Amino acid sequence: MRQPQPLSILSAVVTLGLATMFAVTPASATDAQVSVEEFELDNGMKWLLVERPDLTTVTAGWVARVGSANERPGITGISHLFEHMMFKGTHIVGTADITRDLEIIAEQEDIQSQIREIYGELRQQWRRGDIADPFDPAIRTPELVELEQRFQALVEEQREIMVKDEFDQIYTSAGASGMNAGTSEDFTIYFVTVPSNKLELWFWMESDRLLNPVFREFYSERSVVHEERRLRLESTPTGKFDEQFNAMYWGSHPYGWSPVGLPSDLRVISKQQADDYFDTYYAPNNLTVAVVGNFDAAEVKELAQRYFGRLERSATPAPEVVTIGMQQLAEKRMNAECECQPQIEIRYHTVPFMNADSYPLDVLAGLMNGRTGRLYKSLVIDKGIASTASASQSSDKWAGTFYFSGETKGESAPAELEAAWYEQLQRIVDEPIPAEELQKVKNQIQADAYRGLQSSFYLLLQLLIYDNAGDWQYLNTWADRTLEVTEADVKRVAQTYFAGTNRAVAIYLRQEGAVAEEFPQAVGKLSPEQQEMVKGQIRQLRQIQDPVQLEQILGQIQQQKGAAPPEFQPAIEVLEQYVRDRIVEFTAEPGTDA
Repeated sequence: MRQPQPLSILSAVVTLGLATMFAVTPASATDAQVSVEEFELDNGMKWLLVERPDLTTVTAGWVARVGSANERPGITGISHLFEHMMFKGTHIVGTADITRDLEIIAEQEDIQSQIREIYGELRQQWRRGDIADPFDPAIRTPELVELEQRFQALVEEQREIMVKDEFDQIYTSAGASGMNAGTSEDFTIYFVTVPSNKLELWFWMESDRLLNPVFREFYSERSVVHEERRLRLESTPTGKFDEQFNAMYWGSHPYGWSPVGLPSDLRVISKQQADDYFDTYYAPNNLTVAVVGNFDAAEVKELAQRYFGRLERSATPAPEVVTIGMQQLAEKRMNAECECQPQIEIRYHTVPFMNADSYPLDVLAGLMNGRTGRLYKSLVIDKGIASTASASQSSDKWAGTFYFSGETKGESAPAELEAAWYEQLQRIVDEPIPAEELQKVKNQIQADAYRGLQSSFYLLLQLLIYDNAGDWQYLNTWADRTLEVTEADVKRVAQTYFAGTNRAVAIYLRQEGAVAEEFPQAVGKLSPEQQEMVKGQIRQLRQIQDPVQLEQILGQIQQQKGAAPPEFQPAIEVLEQYVRDRIVEFTAEPGTDA
C-alpha cells in the first residue's frame, strides 16, 4: 500500500471482506440489486456510475487490469512497486522545479545503468561459485561504492526540490479521506472519498497522474518495497514458509509468486522497465473507473471526457495471461518449524471467477464456517483440538482455491486437525445435508451481502474487482445462481475437487525452544476468519519499533474504519487498541508501568 503507512489495516479488511462477505450471493435478487450506468470514452476507458443522492460525498476509484500474474521472472513485484510510484506526483504536483527534477531523474538512471552492469558481473561470479552473495555489502568494489555515493548525492538534491506527500496533502486539505491503493495477483486499484463539491478535483488529480506522471525517488521506493516485503513475509513466524508453500501449490501457474515480489528482482528492476510497464498496462483501454455517491451523471460524463479523454488509447492491447497451470497429479506436502502455535493449511485447486461450480463451492464454505458452522462446532467446541478453524473458496480471475486452515489448541497436533477436516468433508459426501442448515447458510449470505452493498466504498471495490475479473454484472446476477444451489450440487463439488491428488498440505510445528505466540484476549472473541486476519496484522505491527509510524497507522485506522461494514468493526477495534497499547509501551516513562 502507499506510503507513508508501512501497512494498510483497511486493505486487510478489504481482502477478508471480499473473500468471505462477498464470496457468495444474497438470497434474493431484489434485495441486492444495484442500478449501474455504464459508458465508455473513445479511448476505451470504461466507466461505472452509481448515484446515491442522499450522500454528501463521492467515493471514486479506478482499477488497472494488471497484477502479479501479469509479471515474469526478473520483474516480480513491479505491479506493487508501481502502486507506490503512482503517489509520487506529476509535472505539477510534488516538485518545486520540474526542469531540474527531470534532469536529476535522467542522471540517476545513467548511474543506475552502470550499477546494474556491475551487479551483472557479480552475479556471474556468484554462478561460478567465486562469491557467496552478489549483494553482500562487504564485496562492493570501489567503483560501485563511488557510483552509489554519486547516486545518493542526486537523491539528496532531488529531495530539496520535492514537495513531499503533496498528492496526499491536496486531497486532505480538500476534505478527502481514505485515499489508498492495493495490489493483488489480478489487479491494482486506487480509491478515495471526496466531498461532493470537490469531485472535479478528483478528475484533475487522477487524470494528471495518468497523463503526466513523474516516477521520482524510484530507486528509493524500490528499497521501501523491499523493506515492506521483509515486514510482511520475512519477519513473521510463518511468512517465509507461506511464500514457499504458495509457490509449491501453484507450480506452473503465474499465481506462484506473491504481489510483494521476489527479493532478487526487487534489487534490479529498472525505471525503464517501469516506464514500459506503465505504457503497457496503464493505458486508458486497460482501465475501469467507478464513481459511487452524490453526483450528476451528465456532469460526470462531461468531466470524464474533458479530463480523461486526453489520454491516448494504446495501439497494442495489454497481453492476456495465457499460462494455464498444469493439472496436479499427486499430493504436495510441506513440513516447517517456526516460532508459532502448531497449525495447518490445506489447499485444493478449484475454479476461476464465474465458473458454474464456484457457487456450490461457496455454499460448502458457508456450511463449514462461522461460529455456527461445522468446523467451529466440531474442532473447537466438541473435540477441543483447535483454537481456530475456517474454510473459504476463492475464485480469482485465472484460477480458484478452496482453503482449510486451523490452529491447534493445547497439546493437540496438526495431524488431528487434518483428520478432523477430512472427516467433515466425508460427512458432506455421505450424509444428508439438512435443508434448514442449507437455508441458514443462504440467509446469512443474504444478510452479509446486503449490508455490504450499503457501503459506497465496498460497492466501489466490488464493481472494480468484478469488472477486472470478467464482468461487473456478477454483482446483480450471483443471487439467483446461489439460490439454485442444491444439496446434490454441494455433494458433487465435494467429490470432484477434494481428492488427495488435488491438495497441498502445509504443517507448521513449533520450533524447539520457541514460546507460543500471545495475542490480546479480545482476538479470541472474533470470528475464526477475523481472528486469522487480525493475528496476521498484529504480527506485522510487532515488527514496527518507531512510535511515529505507529501514530501514523493509528490515524489511518481511525480515518478508514468508518468505511468498513459493521460486522468488521470489532476486528478493527481490536487492531486499534493494539496500536494504542504499543504506542503507550514506547512513550511510558522508564521505570513505570505502561
